[in-house]
Amino acid sequence: MKKNMMIWAAAAMMMASCGSIALNQDATSTVTNNATTAATNVLGSVMQAATNRQALSNMFQSVLGLDKMTEKSIVGTWKYSSPGCAFTSQQLLAQAGGEIAAQQIKEKMLPTFTKLGVKASNTTITFNEDKTFAAQIAGKKLSGTYTFEPSTGKVVLSTLLLNVTCYAKKNADGIGLLFESTKLLTLFQTMSALSGNKTMNTISDLSKNYDGLRMGFDFK
Repeated sequence: MKKNMMIWAAAAMMMASCGSIALNQDATSTVTNNATTAATNVLGSVMQAATNRQALSNMFQSVLGLDKMTEKSIVGTWKYSSPGCAFTSQQLLAQAGGEIAAQQIKEKMLPTFTKLGVKASNTTITFNEDKTFAAQIAGKKLSGTYTFEPSTGKVVLSTLLLNVTCYAKKNADGIGLLFESTKLLTLFQTMSALSGNKTMNTISDLSKNYDGLRMGFDFK
């Protein structure tokens, strides 16, 4: 009888031990799963924050006037990097299809700018503190005086040949100078860089297809 009781006691101890092991394993698994979930949530939050910052940055660069510039911030020498564009309001940007549309417009402008001979080595602008400027557009020199309105970003370039209005826009790596399509065409025509109706139509058609679009140059 005692022998049977000892066997049953040993079996009970083994079962309790196994149960404890199982419980410990379940607890460990739960802690591991919780840690993994927490890490995933943190990573997701970080990625979402980064995405939101990128989206905000893109929106600032695609809408005129959202990120205000100061008069001091445009002073310096800037070298052409790519065609630039922006919309006059967030609503018009949204109607056009957002930042993706803005990027597509730049891509459509690139062959036109290339045909006109616009490149980093021959298209620059320098804004001086004394309100004078000197520029090259496709190698053609232009100089005179300028005025700047920080509240709107409006820049008026005044020379012996013309007065032209554009808008300065802050970019992540520089600035943009953007024009109404007619002003941009006038600038190219004055600089004798425009060649053929096809080139003119490309700029004009983009303007007609998108309300509130401003086009021009991005500088670094």
